[in-house]
Amino acid sequence: MIEKIQTVLDIWHKHFANEKYQYSEFESSDIEYFVGCLLYNHFAFSKALDTMKTMDLSYDFISECTQEYDEVMKIINSIQTSSELESLEILQNFISESKKKYTQDELYLLNRLEYHVNAMAQRYTQNVDAKPVKFINPLDR
Repeated sequence: MIEKIQTVLDIWHKHFANEKYQYSEFESSDIEYFVGCLLYNHFAFSKALDTMKTMDLSYDFISECTQEYDEVMKIINSIQTSSELESLEILQNFISESKKKYTQDELYLLNRLEYHVNAMAQRYTQNVDAKPVKFINPLDR
């Protein structure tokens, strides 16, 4: 794992080890999920779906990050890559390594992130752009 990403994980695992910062339904795997989302947003993938150019972080998570949030964002923003494919590989490796830490019951959010990232990876592999997402009311048909 990239040292900067490990530093971010260390900061937030230490922070959230204090139960006063653990919001309702907090799981340690939430930290890896939200770091994955921050990486995803930072890398700004061109082949992401229009509706998924960025991933929103949970208000519960953000509100409990306190002063560590600025420190973490500085570290995330300092991660530079030479290409989107390198960024994609970093994110996929991060997700894969993170999933090894938790039980299947704790992987819901990481599995969602992995599914989306892997679908995006297929667009890179096939060299196709994301198709626009059209929300259509089924009752209008």
